[in-house]
Amino acid sequence: MTPLTGFTISKQNQAYLYGLSTVLLWSTVGVAFKLSLKYLDIFQLVFYATLFATLMLLGVACFHGSISRLGKQFNSHWKITLISGCINPVLYYLVLFAAYDRLPAQVAQPINYTWAIVLTFLSIFFLGQKITRADFIAAFVCYTGVVVIALQGHLPSLLTAQTVDIFSVGDGAAFGLLLAILSTFIWAAYWIINVRDEREPSVAVCLNFIAALPVSFLVCWMFSSPIVASIEHLTGAVYIGFAEMAIAFLLWSKALKMAVNTSRVSNLVFISPFISLVLIHLILDESIHSTTYIGLSLIVGGLLYQQYRSVSR
Repeated sequence: MTPLTGFTISKQNQAYLYGLSTVLLWSTVGVAFKLSLKYLDIFQLVFYATLFATLMLLGVACFHGSISRLGKQFNSHWKITLISGCINPVLYYLVLFAAYDRLPAQVAQPINYTWAIVLTFLSIFFLGQKITRADFIAAFVCYTGVVVIALQGHLPSLLTAQTVDIFSVGDGAAFGLLLAILSTFIWAAYWIINVRDEREPSVAVCLNFIAALPVSFLVCWMFSSPIVASIEHLTGAVYIGFAEMAIAFLLWSKALKMAVNTSRVSNLVFISPFISLVLIHLILDESIHSTTYIGLSLIVGGLLYQQYRSVSR
């Protein structure tokens, strides 16, 4: 038990607090992405968010006295550091931001949660894992949810056999949907590459961002410009870098490390997309379609079913 201002909180309850804090941060990313993309293009946003995340992670490393370990870990793991850094944050966020730039937040955000299903199927080919009937059922339910979300309020028309254009949400919507789905493959691939990574997670992610920083700058310089119109335009990038990329990762790692029952803490993540929809409606003023709620419920239900079946086996 740990004393805290005259009270005692168990490790599991502390894990819940860290987990809920992470969930609240993740719930804001849809809003943060859309607002930031009003002032920065995707290349600028990736570069500046990576910059601020790197500064935060280096600051934490300094605080914990682990700076000296970064050089040693890079020398012994430079290949995976460079590969991982190019995938996340550079490639992953370029694709994800491009999806958000073309889609309403209520469409892009729920699709991102299907990466766990993608991870299951990629693990068959790259990790030699076996797939079960439950995995197929979960995948079917989740991607049914993706289709329902893509309908954007046109479900009644579909049920009455009327012609529906599911890509009618705006210019580039079809490409945006493909990008949103592609981002889940990139994120799943990132985890597969790092499944045998022997580095401590906080050191690994810090090194990945250090390696990614010059790459993100080069990409920004080649396809856009690192010069922004106003310092105020960087506010969103600061928040995304600090909160989404750095702090959320550290809090979630802490939650899982302290948890006595990790599955209970992991289930907290399913609260995030529903809180996010509320914020998207209140802040971005998006009218949330009934199909979004139905589709998101299918995605979360499919993921919970897969998780339950894997634990029960």
